[in-house]
Amino acid sequence: QVQLVESGGGLVPPGGSLRLSCAASGMIFSIFAMYWYRQAPGNQRDLVAAIDSGGSTNYADSVKGRFTISRDNAKNTVYLQMNSLKFEDTAVYYCNARSTVGHNYWGQGTQVTVSS
Repeated sequence: QVQLVESGGGLVPPGGSLRLSCAASGMIFSIFAMYWYRQAPGNQRDLVAAIDSGGSTNYADSVKGRFTISRDNAKNTVYLQMNSLKFEDTAVYYCNARSTVGHNYWGQGTQVTVSS
């Protein structure tokens, strides 16, 4: 049974930093592309960052230069380092795993709140 478990969310002031983690189990982690999405209340779920099985990354324009996605295949974990956080980064952040043959898995989400 595949599980994706996010952690690391919380309350942080503007300009602060957080590191989200997503621990995967029940899957061959190294072959999956991994994604971080976020969803604010009343909004759609938007892609934040992606990292493929080879380590290539992509970011939403709104987070470029502030967020960094990385993966540790030995630990079956993907990370999202978030720096210079803004009010508009407040959302539930979700981890997503996709394979080239159609597997698509989601975590339960972790809340990130940027507030003074």
